Amino acid sequence: MKKEIHPTYYTDAQVICSCGNTWTTGSTRKVIRTEVCSKCHPFFTGQQQRIIDIEGQVDRFYRKLQARQAYVEDKKAKEDARTSPLRPIADLNLGKRACEALAAAGITTVGQAIDKMAEGEQGLLAIQGFGRKSLIDLKKQLRQLGYELPAAIDEIVV
Repeated sequence: MKKEIHPTYYTDAQVICSCGNTWTTGSTRKVIRTEVCSKCHPFFTGQQQRIIDIEGQVDRFYRKLQARQAYVEDKKAKEDARTSPLRPIADLNLGKRACEALAAAGITTVGQAIDKMAEGEQGLLAIQGFGRKSLIDLKKQLRQLGYELPAAIDEIVV
């Protein structure tokens, strides 16, 4: 070992906590001051509800937590609006003729179209001006948006 390059080691270094608790230990510093010790820390005292907030870290954590919760709720609201049965048929971009044919038949929302699909393909194909191509486009758009289609619509009747 090289001589005189190591710091002085004090075997009787005194540790002083902000709560007033003191003890001795070995250290390279003669006096150590600390804010929390095993006598006043909530984990050791059993007072878990008491939170030590140094430099606003707890407040910062709660703000991040609240921002995350708001983001999750906003994302859920957007997803619910995306698959809402009250969504207008015009939002599906089916084409002018198909939208007008469905509107003339009294079908203006996605929920009404899905109810009509429960009767099978013939229920929608019977609408004047609404053909097989429009039906295929309607089913494709609804599936892309995440709607659950009735089983009766998958049965192809020729």
